[in-house]
Amino acid sequence: MANTAETAKTQLKAAVTAAIEALTAKGDLPAGELRDFNIEVPADRTNGDFSANVAMVNAKVFRMPPAKAAAMIVEAMDLDGTYFTRAEVAGPGFMNFYLNDRYYADILLDIAAEGDAYGRSDYGQGKKVNVEFVSANPTGPIHMGNARGGALGDCLAAVLEWAGYDVSREFYINDAGNQIEKFALSLDVRYRQHFEGEDAVPLPEDSYHGKDITDLAEAFIAETGEQYRDASEEERRKALVDYALPKNIAGMQAAMDKYRIKYDTWFYESTLHESGQVMETIDELTKKGLTYEQDGALWYKNIEVQTDILQKAGKSQKDIDKLELKDDVLIRANGNPTYFAADIAYHRNKLVVRGFEKAVDVWGADHHGHVARMKGALEALGIGGDKLDVVLMQLVKLTSDGEPVKISKRTGNAITLVDLLDDIPIDASRFLFNTREAGSEMEFDMDLAIEQSAQNPVYYCQYAHARICSILRKMQEEGKTYDGATADELVLLKEVEERELIRHLSDLPAEVITAADHYDPARMTRYCTELATLFHKFYNACRVNVEDEALSRARLFLCMCVKTTLANVLTMLKVSVPERM
Repeated sequence: MANTAETAKTQLKAAVTAAIEALTAKGDLPAGELRDFNIEVPADRTNGDFSANVAMVNAKVFRMPPAKAAAMIVEAMDLDGTYFTRAEVAGPGFMNFYLNDRYYADILLDIAAEGDAYGRSDYGQGKKVNVEFVSANPTGPIHMGNARGGALGDCLAAVLEWAGYDVSREFYINDAGNQIEKFALSLDVRYRQHFEGEDAVPLPEDSYHGKDITDLAEAFIAETGEQYRDASEEERRKALVDYALPKNIAGMQAAMDKYRIKYDTWFYESTLHESGQVMETIDELTKKGLTYEQDGALWYKNIEVQTDILQKAGKSQKDIDKLELKDDVLIRANGNPTYFAADIAYHRNKLVVRGFEKAVDVWGADHHGHVARMKGALEALGIGGDKLDVVLMQLVKLTSDGEPVKISKRTGNAITLVDLLDDIPIDASRFLFNTREAGSEMEFDMDLAIEQSAQNPVYYCQYAHARICSILRKMQEEGKTYDGATADELVLLKEVEERELIRHLSDLPAEVITAADHYDPARMTRYCTELATLFHKFYNACRVNVEDEALSRARLFLCMCVKTTLANVLTMLKVSVPERM
């Protein structure tokens, strides 16, 4: 794919390097191995369109003040045939470079040529990445707390795809272990209460008390009658779980579908136990001398593993002691593997059995203590802790009329994801939940989410797209046709507002890559909002339909490029792209 911005950087690096080589050959600069230097876009464009720090990072090699070396390099540079007109030295030795008119024209021609692929790259080189997110407990409906994780995980996966990775979205279903036993007990109690009364069969405090459990038990009774009243507790509980769990999972899948999330894999924890992979993983740790028996249970030597990792990272024993590390149980005294054991096996399955090159998990911030343990276990198995990256997500505070909202107005219970999506447009939910970095606490204003004004970021971005569509309709109504513009016409776009807009358009491919590198899809919502701001600024300052037909075509071409780019980013986020508002 053509990328004028990257071409400009490549040209600049080559011109700087050639100038240094020429100066070295003449003896004006001492010979030596150059340290790599950065070509960057300055925060303040009055200091140039690109800058280089070559003189500063190589001050020792050049054996002179950076400003002096920079001046010599600028003097020796040949910018003919590049996108640059001139260079200046600034401050302690920065070299600032200024673009020519053709650069701005070629950016727009790139966008027009690439269309709905603009912003995509092969940066990830097809590397297989598994992105696991939400993975809510299947013993109840998906609650509002998972709304941020769903939007974050799905948009993160999309960003990675646009950056050239081969991405698989995954939901991990914990259909084994303690929570399923508690689910079975809770259903069983509600089942028996139907026939014997609540006083006769009290519900334990640590079981599930939600109305959904009662509803499932009643639905089971409606279907089976008294068939299981006299069955053994084991048989009845198994029948209840076999009936209720698939319904809950189907409900979760329907909620995710409503949220526009399509998972490639719904992975069942039970398959790890049934296939023997949990015990295989535990056996691997035992063979490496990383387990021991105590009090009838099998333990994992987490302290030993973590201490070794931290010492290799340069941590002192004093700092390590402050962490108060503990060993972990892998198999309980009753013979059942723990959730931690299954989780190690699950990540081994991802990275070894299924061959993903990277596993990216989106977890709640309350799981931060689990990150080092899991990465350490993968390191201990010889898989590599660096193959797992965890995005920790802070909680969301839901507000309405400036007050916290914790329960559903309809049911009086905790708000489910479906409740939220019934009240809030899905476009707003997906966009607004991605307006802050995952590690930042956020407040989700339900009133703002439904507001149709410039204060609502998603509405603001969609309106910019609709406004461009309106410009096109008006031209058609006036009998004018859009035939594009030539490079010679596009160089007429020299107003400050036009140049600012084009520069921002040029940033998209690099912004997608940065978002992928930092696992931060919030960069995309910020990019989109800034693009809409710059477009509205341009629209108010520069009339599109002017008497100068060449300039009019150029400005319309610019509008079309903005339209394409807005549509690409919104589509990436699975937000609708309206043509009328």
